[in-house]
Amino acid sequence: MASKQTEELTKLYLEWVAALNTNPEMPLDELRHMFEQWERITGEPGGVDYIETDAGGVPAMWAAPKSCAQDRVLLCAHGGGYALGSMYTHRKVYAHAAKAIGCRALIVHYGRAPENVHPGPVNDMVRSYKWLLDQDIRPGHVALIGDSAGGGLAVTTILRAREQGLPLPAATMPLSPWLDMDATGETFETNAAKDLIVTRDLIQGMAGTFLGEGGNRRDPLANPLHADLKGFPPIYIQTGADETLLDDSRKLADLARRSGVEVTLEIVPEMQHVFQFLAGTAPEADAAIRRLADWVRPKLGLG
Repeated sequence: MASKQTEELTKLYLEWVAALNTNPEMPLDELRHMFEQWERITGEPGGVDYIETDAGGVPAMWAAPKSCAQDRVLLCAHGGGYALGSMYTHRKVYAHAAKAIGCRALIVHYGRAPENVHPGPVNDMVRSYKWLLDQDIRPGHVALIGDSAGGGLAVTTILRAREQGLPLPAATMPLSPWLDMDATGETFETNAAKDLIVTRDLIQGMAGTFLGEGGNRRDPLANPLHADLKGFPPIYIQTGADETLLDDSRKLADLARRSGVEVTLEIVPEMQHVFQFLAGTAPEADAAIRRLADWVRPKLGLG
């Protein structure tokens, strides 16, 4: 039985759905403003400093827990269908993760679609990663994390970095990742009555906005389910059992296994899309973040 505190996420998603049903042609600026409320369900982690910075020409925000390791970094890609969300909506959730790990988080404010269509967001993420390396952060001291569209970027950033001949990070942690631009997963049907926010129509519409006119829905840098993952660092995928996007996570795990990549797939019962936003609010999210931290700490050399 899910805790009562998880109802905070349920209420938020139902509010958004009601607003979109009332105004299906909601302008993008209003939609973005509505999604800026995402962070309100996340508890303030406390003991964390937030510093805005320029990460290789890309706006970003440091979340620096007190007494954390300065030379280990969690590189964070926010969700929101590549068009919504920001470093501000995701400030607290990734600060919780950084605090649990004992490192700094760099939350990247990549350019969003439609102003910055594919491959713009992945290029922004790679610029930020290269900037970290230029700051003398060792690649083995960097782990990626991202949720939803950011979960896709937590994979495609590594693909793009590999293309550019950059050394690869220690690990990556996609949360409720959106990967399949064609939305072919069976869980769009089997979980349709459970998922409160994500539908096939929504995903296909966002894919069109992200890819732009004539965009290739099977480009591995947009849809890493068509990528070669051989040589990838370890992957920890964490997702909710009630998500329509659940099959994206399963397919990524299967692809990683076939590619000889160390992969963990955790499907958390009764949880909605990016339930980790309930960090500091619901015990399920706090426990999930602790499991992520326990997994990645040794990979970053933090014991």
